[in-house]
Amino acid sequence: MVISTIQTKGGHTVYINVAAVLPIPQSEFPSQALCVELYREGAIHCVEICSVMFAHTDTDTGQMVYPKLDLLRLAIPRRTYIQSHMDYVADTLARIKERTVSIRGYKFTYAPEFLRHFSARFEPL
Repeated sequence: MVISTIQTKGGHTVYINVAAVLPIPQSEFPSQALCVELYREGAIHCVEICSVMFAHTDTDTGQMVYPKLDLLRLAIPRRTYIQSHMDYVADTLARIKERTVSIRGYKFTYAPEFLRHFSARFEPL
């Protein structure tokens, strides 16, 4: 399995390119879906850095504009996690990858106008 990642300076974060893992349209919040699956499958906490946080309505066309990348962020504090922790995360992602066809996206049930990624609510599609 190949999962696309972005390497950051300092090595304290791993960003996963969700399009490489889940075949879900951005309008159905695939990063949010992967966050949910990581928590359900392995009790792994993460945050989406994409459509929930940055998508917006184009004021001229009324169409939704989505970010080019659909990312999921895993914080990796230095000197806290050991190799077995990273192996556990990788194994959990591999188990999720095996069942991607059964994973569905989400829709908003509540989305505030500002900073919606902090307090939005969702339900599965």
